[in-house]
Amino acid sequence: MDRHPITQEGYDKLREEIRYLESERMPEIAESIAEARAEGDLKENTEYHAQREAQGMTQAKINQLKSKLANCYIADKSTMPKGVVTFGSIVTVKNLDDGLDEKYEFVGPGEEDYMGEVMKILTSSPLAEGLLNKKVGDKVEVAVPSGTLRFEVLEIED
Repeated sequence: MDRHPITQEGYDKLREEIRYLESERMPEIAESIAEARAEGDLKENTEYHAQREAQGMTQAKINQLKSKLANCYIADKSTMPKGVVTFGSIVTVKNLDDGLDEKYEFVGPGEEDYMGEVMKILTSSPLAEGLLNKKVGDKVEVAVPSGTLRFEVLEIED
């Protein structure tokens, strides 16, 4: 499996989320389970079963975050090549199908954000993979699940 770049800030954010889930959330759930267990018959104790389910879901989230971190490396944006689309670039493209300009920033796991003026998308996404290493003026076709997108690279902010 390929390793993906991530900023130090993104790495720290994921580590903090794992720390919170492991050292604060899981103990809260364990306490709730103990309280529900003390109420007696577990077969009909909906609170007990709800807390057990929350425990499983929280553990799954911890495992998912740890897996993300294991498949990342901390990248320094300042060492990335200039003049081409790379991790950390903010790129303005023209959608050649509808003529609209769109702006994307290429980020690592845990840093994606699809709202806002600049959409932060994963470098491992089909769109990012299609635009990586392109220069201003390049035209690209990107295969995505919904079809093919056509873009022209208008500007790259390193």
